[in-house]
Amino acid sequence: MDFLELVNKRYSERFFDSIPVEQEKLDKILESGRLVPTACNYQPQKFYVLKSKKALELAAKVTPFTYNAPLIILICYDNNEVWKNKREEGYNSGEQDTAIAATTMMYEAEYLGIHSLWIRGFNSKVASETFNLSENIVPGMMLALGYPSEKSKPSDWHYKRKEMKDMVIEL
Repeated sequence: MDFLELVNKRYSERFFDSIPVEQEKLDKILESGRLVPTACNYQPQKFYVLKSKKALELAAKVTPFTYNAPLIILICYDNNEVWKNKREEGYNSGEQDTAIAATTMMYEAEYLGIHSLWIRGFNSKVASETFNLSENIVPGMMLALGYPSEKSKPSDWHYKRKEMKDMVIEL
């Protein structure tokens, strides 16, 4: 399968099976997140692997969007390690660096037959407190991972895409 087929095939999973994700596959998913490009190669991303019953229960308290996934990666950045733009006060690369890592891990998971759901429906402060994160660690998103259940299917709007002409503007 080529990359565009993989991208088109992947959808946000909301019906996870309880089968655990194998450690070898998790290792590959995490490695793909480690290898991503980051601003100035500062690599501020931090991956908190939530797979114990207690950790998953805490995640479900932080957000209602876990859908009983057997594995969640809380993807954060270290605010002390991000690139800071001297041309724009207050801007740093943390959100972008974690988004690149999450996206890459999401597609590696799909390649390995593991479904995923990008989760951003939570309060960062609540997540930090719940998982007792250091003050400099900022949650970017969660990535729920697991095998699809028998009920799995893309949502009705998954294949609805804007036309290229509505997205590309040449200058």
